[in-house]
Amino acid sequence: MSWLATRGSLLVRLRDPADQAAWFEFHERYGELIVRYAQRLGLARPDAEDVRQIVLLSLARVMPGFEYSPERGRFRSYLGKVVHRAVDRSRRRPKVPPEELVLRGEDWLHGSVDAGCDPTWEEEWRRHHLRLALSHVRRTFDRRSVQAFQAVLAGRSVPEIAVELGTTEAAVYKAKQRVRDALKAQIARQLEDEDGPTE
Repeated sequence: MSWLATRGSLLVRLRDPADQAAWFEFHERYGELIVRYAQRLGLARPDAEDVRQIVLLSLARVMPGFEYSPERGRFRSYLGKVVHRAVDRSRRRPKVPPEELVLRGEDWLHGSVDAGCDPTWEEEWRRHHLRLALSHVRRTFDRRSVQAFQAVLAGRSVPEIAVELGTTEAAVYKAKQRVRDALKAQIARQLEDEDGPTE
């Protein structure tokens, strides 16, 4: 999955309900984020997975008429509100139809999407992007560099890490710097792909 795609191109593709590749990509990018957020709001894993399905169904109904405009708010805020609404409604009985979970188009048009965004959603969004970036870094860096970086993050001393990995302290410091820089760059690409350039 490439994070270097044209900004907003996935949202445009999702307007076509028949574009299964776009929906698969959306699920790959955001499915686990939706589940983890729902769990942080207190749902058990099976209920959180139901929320993911409800969100996907409800978005499938609204996306054909969806017009993304960065000036009106961030897509992540819109998605966060849709998920939060789905979690709230999943706690109620009887179940609410998926079409009632989606924010109306006028919410997007009037710029109310970003207002009052849930801090838990924002934190989970950041963690989500860190997990994605770490996954990318693991595929692009040698194993030893990633191990050194993770050991430093875990609070272990550089001399201890160097001995364990059979390398020098300078190599540990260099690996830490290179991996950290790559993570920052990857996260920036991911965010730019979703929200447009951050200037």
